[in-house]
Amino acid sequence: MLEAASHPAPAIGTTTRAELVIAGGGLVGLSLAAACGSAGLDVALVDRERPERRLDEAFDGRASAVAFGSQRILAGIGAWDGIAADAQPIREIRVADGDSPLFLHYDHRDLGDAPLGFIAENRTLRRALMARIAALANVRHIAPETVLGAAPDSAGATVRLAGGGAIRAALVIAAEGRLSPLRQAAGIATIDWRYPQIAIVCTVHHERPHLGIAVEHFLPAGPFAILPMTGDRSSIVWTEHAAAVPRLMALAEAEFRAELARRFGDFLGRLELVGPRWSYPLSLMHAARYVAPRLALIGDAAHVIHPIAGQGFNLGLRDAAALAETLVDARRLGRDIGDIDVLERYERWRRFDNVTLAAVTDGLNRLFSNAIAPVALARDLGLAAVDRLPPLKRFLMRHAMGLVGTLPRLVRGERL
Repeated sequence: MLEAASHPAPAIGTTTRAELVIAGGGLVGLSLAAACGSAGLDVALVDRERPERRLDEAFDGRASAVAFGSQRILAGIGAWDGIAADAQPIREIRVADGDSPLFLHYDHRDLGDAPLGFIAENRTLRRALMARIAALANVRHIAPETVLGAAPDSAGATVRLAGGGAIRAALVIAAEGRLSPLRQAAGIATIDWRYPQIAIVCTVHHERPHLGIAVEHFLPAGPFAILPMTGDRSSIVWTEHAAAVPRLMALAEAEFRAELARRFGDFLGRLELVGPRWSYPLSLMHAARYVAPRLALIGDAAHVIHPIAGQGFNLGLRDAAALAETLVDARRLGRDIGDIDVLERYERWRRFDNVTLAAVTDGLNRLFSNAIAPVALARDLGLAAVDRLPPLKRFLMRHAMGLVGTLPRLVRGERL
């Protein structure tokens, strides 16, 4: 595999050109660069982090759930071959509420042979995506460098860089995350709040094989997810009351493992921590608009959801697939890819999916993160009812796989 590579920033006082500037080199920004670059667009990806830092094990301890539809996107943009060997297929999902004997069980065999999705470490995803864009001559990965701002006009936008240079492009993409400076500079309002929860993330090795089964165990403080990884490992996403997290994070390894084991259970045998532990505050954010003159938002710059269903990365990846298709189609028709009519097509396409998942994950978190007895009984009966309604359960499985709605060509397994 090609190693990550970066290009020099424009020299002080000079302006270079590109069709598209992407601000932010996270997973979604990298995916959009690979998608648009694979389709022939001239792309400049500007990232404030050094590529080698993004690949460092200490940078990010998370793993991502890659829905089946998202796997198709990654394959279509030429990145999946660099991920497949380190991606664990999800063959079943078990959803349980506390100590209730009632549960919901998804089995991939109910829909055919394809897995429900995959679990891959974020570092693995980054490495493959960086290697892919390094192989594309029409993608410049400019890092470390910071976008200071973008000045739009009728013919394009001029992107100012901290190093003193500039890039002139038809369109600028904000992929800078939840606090996107470009979104704020464009005056795009957001609905935004923090949950009184923090996610503790770590990796464990266990005695017994997980058999590709993902577990979502709802506890009063929040969901406790056990996500199967390669090599008899699991990624843990442990949602806890924010006030309790500093104490838990400060525990010695043996004490932390004991607290973890209390919630994990003994169904996979003895647990051993692998690597460090991380904590991440949880929030919900949704932008009032996804587009402005010569600007489009994708991924966490447009929306942030609770990780209760593991869908955050998948939403961002579908943003990238839909935006890439919109831009490529406009370019083939000879249109200006930064025209507001083109951008509004992307916004209309993605808003319903993103708003729906934000509402569903917020509602599920509020419903399950409590110990009120009547509520607990109602939700347990609801889980059991869904488990006994095959048509509804198959629909929910297809939704979790990212195969419901107006799908981009890449999700359908087609080329851009």
